[in-house]
Amino acid sequence: MEDAYARSVSEVLDFFEVDSTKGLTDTQVSQHARLYGKNVLPKEERTPFWKLVFKQFDDLLVKILIAAAVVSFVLALINGETGLTAFLEPSVILLILAANAAVGVITETNAEKALEELRAYQADIATVLRNGVIAGCFSILPATELVPGDVVEVSVGSKIPADMRMIEMLSDQLRVDQAILTGESSSVEKDLESTMATNAVYQDKTNILFSGTVVVAGRARAVVIGVGANTAMGNIRDSMMQTDDEVTPLKKKLDEFGTFLAKVIAGICVLVWIVNIGHFRDPSHGGFLRGAIHYFKIAVALAVAAIPEGLPAVVTTCLALGTKRMARLNAIVRSLPSVETLGCTTVICSDKTGTLTTNMMSVSKICVVNSVQHGPAVAEFGVSGTTYAPEGFIFDSSGIQLEFPAQLPCLLHIAMCSALCNESLLQYNPDKGNYEKIGESTEVALRVLAEKVGLPGFDSMPSALNMLSKHERASYCNHYWENQFKKVSVLEFSRDRKMMSVLCSHKQMEIMFSKGAPESVVSRCTNILCNSDGSTVPLTATLRTELESRFHSFAGKETLRCLALALKIMPNGQQILSIDDEKDLTFIGLVGMLDPPREEVRNAMLSCMTAGIRVIVVTGDNKSTAESVCRKIGAFDHLVDFVGCSYTAAEFEELPAMQQTVALRRMALFTRVEPSHKRVLVEALQNQNEVVAMTGDGVNDAPALKKADIGIAMGSGTAVAKSASDMVLADDNFATIVAAVAEGRAIYNNTKQFIRYMISSNIGEVVCIFVAAVLGIPDTLAPVQLLWVNLVTDGLPATAIGFNKQDSDVMKAKPRKVGEAVVTGWLFFRYLVIGAYVGLATVAGFIWWFVYAETGPKLLYAELMNFDTCSTRETTYPCSIFEDRHPSTVSMTVLVVVEMFNALNNLSENQSLLVIPPWSNLWLVASIILTMLLHILVLYVPPLSTLFSVTPLSWAEWTVILYLSFPVIIIDEVLKFFSRNSYGIRFNFRFRRFDALPKKELRDK
Repeated sequence: MEDAYARSVSEVLDFFEVDSTKGLTDTQVSQHARLYGKNVLPKEERTPFWKLVFKQFDDLLVKILIAAAVVSFVLALINGETGLTAFLEPSVILLILAANAAVGVITETNAEKALEELRAYQADIATVLRNGVIAGCFSILPATELVPGDVVEVSVGSKIPADMRMIEMLSDQLRVDQAILTGESSSVEKDLESTMATNAVYQDKTNILFSGTVVVAGRARAVVIGVGANTAMGNIRDSMMQTDDEVTPLKKKLDEFGTFLAKVIAGICVLVWIVNIGHFRDPSHGGFLRGAIHYFKIAVALAVAAIPEGLPAVVTTCLALGTKRMARLNAIVRSLPSVETLGCTTVICSDKTGTLTTNMMSVSKICVVNSVQHGPAVAEFGVSGTTYAPEGFIFDSSGIQLEFPAQLPCLLHIAMCSALCNESLLQYNPDKGNYEKIGESTEVALRVLAEKVGLPGFDSMPSALNMLSKHERASYCNHYWENQFKKVSVLEFSRDRKMMSVLCSHKQMEIMFSKGAPESVVSRCTNILCNSDGSTVPLTATLRTELESRFHSFAGKETLRCLALALKIMPNGQQILSIDDEKDLTFIGLVGMLDPPREEVRNAMLSCMTAGIRVIVVTGDNKSTAESVCRKIGAFDHLVDFVGCSYTAAEFEELPAMQQTVALRRMALFTRVEPSHKRVLVEALQNQNEVVAMTGDGVNDAPALKKADIGIAMGSGTAVAKSASDMVLADDNFATIVAAVAEGRAIYNNTKQFIRYMISSNIGEVVCIFVAAVLGIPDTLAPVQLLWVNLVTDGLPATAIGFNKQDSDVMKAKPRKVGEAVVTGWLFFRYLVIGAYVGLATVAGFIWWFVYAETGPKLLYAELMNFDTCSTRETTYPCSIFEDRHPSTVSMTVLVVVEMFNALNNLSENQSLLVIPPWSNLWLVASIILTMLLHILVLYVPPLSTLFSVTPLSWAEWTVILYLSFPVIIIDEVLKFFSRNSYGIRFNFRFRRFDALPKKELRDK
């Protein structure tokens, strides 16, 4: 029944054909079960494990690598190779791919846990009326057996088992904690009246009990109107099922790069093979087919050289390093790619309650009557402290701190009333290191106020209290008053009276303390307590008007939640309170409380503005309260008013599509929001090409958290929200998000640097193989040698580049565009030049050994080019010289050393090594040393040197290697100089179409 909230009790009961005094019959239960289904959330179809595994290999680069591994293995078998050499290269490639696939499968499995954890919020049992021959005969049944039409009874502590319409109130009031649905900390008062609101949201449906919420006060009966998937919890599950995980900006760029690279590789491989068709028949190959296979092997080696096998591993490692740094900032990352996504966030949709505010209600203002004879009649006091910690001070209207607040009569009696007319608890949790509440937030705020006022009669009271342990300090003053005054009788809060009273006995004197809504309490007062001398005087019409004026100022302009406190001396020996006793009260004071903004939020939001990030505050609270909090934060001072920037969910939905688009560009505040609105907001912003971060803590937030580019859950939030999120804030603090964004930007910059480093290195390898094939000289590098260079010598320095320091102005730049290519224009030209030099230097080392080396054969260059006809000619040297390991060892070592120098070039994109010296990143220096040690190990330890087809080198050979390698630094210094002096910018303009990563129009999400 969709509109039960708008129907009367009798209409709802008639719809389900049920008698509220008897419940459903067994026949009706069977019929309704067939019609409406079971009261369980249906299990979603999980992706089979084999599908998850295969999904990880659905990538063009990965497919090319697998093909290269298979071809390499087949060719090795055709050539008669056996043992380790035949299996090494394909095995290493497949191991890398398996490791990456394992990470992917684990990540996707974690994502599905959010749906499973929704079931934890379903009730296990329900108190149900069925077959009621005798009225009021209830039985306890499993909640899964409930059907629409069942009459259910709920009381304090009950978890609501299904969506239900209230039909009968069995206590003065019923209050329900709906935080998991609305995110708001205050409990909601329920009633029987139908709601006529159009586009009603959860907060408007005050006659509906929602599944998964908890009763915190009262007792009532209700009729089930929705079960299983047709409940509030079911709607959240459906939203989560419909939400696909968004691909991160870096992943998109890497995917585009992979596609681009795959096409280039395929083209070059085919070109190399075609260029050498004339050599297929060379006698050295032993036939046309063997020649074709030989050059096919070269093409495969080229593919291995061009693909940066270590790139996925290095990206993962760099992001993992970033998560460690972010964990120290209280931001716990659940999804590695989300680290990078933070860097290009353009909009942060932040919850108000608990994120921008402390989610700890605290008294901030007190109003008392000072004196009716001297000076201003009404006095105001300010209260500091924004948490449940009993730490804070009382200030007078001029801002001067009161040394001993308890010496003032009104403040003393306010503390008494706050401690005694109260059913909450405040305690210290040593495990979490903070103060926690049990009970209503407003009552706990009064407990904390009593602690801040202190006790009378002790000159050293404030310092004496500070000497107590935190456990004792939590409620020391409250316990003092509870020991001084014995509670005799309590009149519970009711909706019609809007107040609560408690009768206390103290030294054979009975006193009644009352608290409640100001309009209810003040109307019952005939006297007032004066703060100046403690006297009691009549409450005049003038004073009543003044008090009402202050109340409207607190509640209106300052949007404080107000309570009035009063007392009454009762006849000696009275033991019971009645409603008739709540008259002729003496007014003590008025307290105004709020959920205070976090102190650090203002600066964090100003940082966002500087960084070009827009903040939209999203809350289920009402519009005026939210606007007031935003003003208190101070970050919205640039807005003259909230016109055009603040919308309720209903107002936004009523706007035409075009106006909604305009409104989204200016929106700063979105109020009266429920779960579906958050998800709609995320989608609408994403359609405007915004990168959206969404915060949330309740079950209600899970679909929006999953849909957002980066979902941020609160550490104090529900397990469902955490499972659906990419990141969890351990301290629930908005400022932590901003610190995480700065870290995300720094991580992206470092990721970009090592991607560029690996690309330039791989260009060098491709140039080396291509030039060797075109010149017709022997193979300069074996595939296994290329693999070693790609994995070890490239991987370690590339990872160390991830430790480059964060730029000081990282939060002064605008967010990078999602479509921004990792390597574009002038940069691509720069790395093409560097790559070309790396490749040519590698080939030069190979040729040098044959033509000029003292230990080499000193051949003529022409003889080297005609090596394949050696067996058919008479020569002065043995043909076996072309199988010598020295030349390929020199080539491989030149490639390794030149790439180490190139790693130093990547300490900064444009700054010279004279400005940012190598020791600015000691991790990079250490990785270069380690890489060289590993390479020397391969050269000089026999089993390894045999495996990699290398041989030890002489000092003369090492000298030539250094001569060939060092110029890469000089070349890049020249290119950096042009970049710094705007030549690069002009060149970039001319070459802007030659992006290494093709720019595509951003896909509609």
